[in-house]
Amino acid sequence: MTTPPSIEFKDTNQSLSQALHAAAGQLTGQTTTLRQVLALLGEQGLLVACAFLTLPFLIPVSIPGVSTVFGIAIILLGVAVTLNRVPWLPSRVADRELDATKLRPTLEDGARFVARFDRFIRPRLLVVTGSALLNRIHGLSLIFGALLLIIPFGLVPFSNTLPALAILFLALGIIQRDGIFVALGYVMNLTSVIYFGALAVGLLLAGQGLGSLIGGG
Repeated sequence: MTTPPSIEFKDTNQSLSQALHAAAGQLTGQTTTLRQVLALLGEQGLLVACAFLTLPFLIPVSIPGVSTVFGIAIILLGVAVTLNRVPWLPSRVADRELDATKLRPTLEDGARFVARFDRFIRPRLLVVTGSALLNRIHGLSLIFGALLLIIPFGLVPFSNTLPALAILFLALGIIQRDGIFVALGYVMNLTSVIYFGALAVGLLLAGQGLGSLIGGG
């Protein structure tokens, strides 16, 4: 069996609600596949998945081990956003038939729900989000945030929360072409780096102090 070719997304300035509504309108048959749904939703669908995967970490201390699994998933989604194409998935997952007649109303309901937030997250500072190249760069920032999420500091307060907020802000900002949210994502990535650096220095100093005590004893 040959592997289906990768599907590239078309760059769009649609909001998420518009993308969901358009996808629902294009599901005309009785069945569809996950690959086709992802192609219809475009990068917005991938970014929604990224945002969803940050939710378990929006508390000061997260469950150990979850950040690695979810972080890897976000990296794969971030790579797909950066390359502007549907992410690689096993064929049995990507090409499994889904009931399009049930999926259509779900997408329509999702479009109406998301539209309520369009006034809060909306196209702003388009100099930050107004080109395909910039959005590919923002995809790299998503990957960087996911790498920070994987760093094994899960029991340290805010060690997962800070990079999760960076990913969440970036994802929402890219979806709605909101430069303010994208900028907040970069700020949170930088804050995460500074926080992890401070933790590393603190651990190093603590180790040196413990070594001195043991050596002195």
